[in-house]
Amino acid sequence: MASTLGPLHHIRAGVLQIALHQSGPTNGPPVLLMHGFPYDVQAYAEVAPILAGKGCRVIVPYLRGFGPTRFVDAQTPRSGEQAALGADLLALLDALAIKRAVLAGYDWGGTAACVAAVLWPERCAGLLSMNGYKIQDLTIAQQPATPEMEHRWWYQYYFHGERGRTGLAQNRHALCKLLWRLWSPTWAFDDATYARSAAAFDNPDFVEVVIHSYRHRFALVDGDPAYARLQSRLAQRPPVTVASITLDGAEDGVMGQPNSANHGPHFTGPHDHRVIAGVGHNLPQEDPAAFADAVLSLVRSASF
Repeated sequence: MASTLGPLHHIRAGVLQIALHQSGPTNGPPVLLMHGFPYDVQAYAEVAPILAGKGCRVIVPYLRGFGPTRFVDAQTPRSGEQAALGADLLALLDALAIKRAVLAGYDWGGTAACVAAVLWPERCAGLLSMNGYKIQDLTIAQQPATPEMEHRWWYQYYFHGERGRTGLAQNRHALCKLLWRLWSPTWAFDDATYARSAAAFDNPDFVEVVIHSYRHRFALVDGDPAYARLQSRLAQRPPVTVASITLDGAEDGVMGQPNSANHGPHFTGPHDHRVIAGVGHNLPQEDPAAFADAVLSLVRSASF
């Protein structure tokens, strides 16, 4: 399956040595596909060849803390905050000398794409974000959601304590497999499919980045000072002004029932919302055709 993503490359981008797969013609319209937690590039193993076959230059990077991606400096904080994810994406565009690209992602990857789209819209030819507007609002971090949603987010609260950090370190493969099952209740993935992605969780920075991410978004820990200016801009909840498509899986076990009304006001540019029946949280792997179709809709209407 990995071969469908194209060869593995490594490139220095900001604070990271990013590992990425690339496929399709190098002069094609660039598309970056960003994975989430707890997933990896294999989420796009079927999406990438569809896009490459349509002439796109497809780039699928491992996020910080996943797979072969590494921090360049041992002293760099292992932050998982949203501003860091967006800054990594911008640094990758710069390293690859890509002026504008369609940015597509889900979960953490959706956050990275949304951050880049709102902070550097001139670099985003189109945005595909699963679960809508993915900029975290830290000012309401301590306001409880409905009991149903709080129940779905148990893993985040688990990570707030040291028991959760130890549990993730010791049981990462079993814990993440449980999340896959809970978040995609209609997806009958097999052990081999999970194992291909689970190898990415053995990154030496995986635990620290994940724990920081889920503590920072609840305002329990400070962010990396290097991203303070970006985070202050994100705190203003800037709108998405670029052409965008948002997706929801109708059977998403972590985000609950789709509700575009909660996200629509944040999209001031052309915006289309689609709900995909029978699909959970890992939409590009569960229904690659639907995900690829949304990306291609943006590519066709974009200017690069």
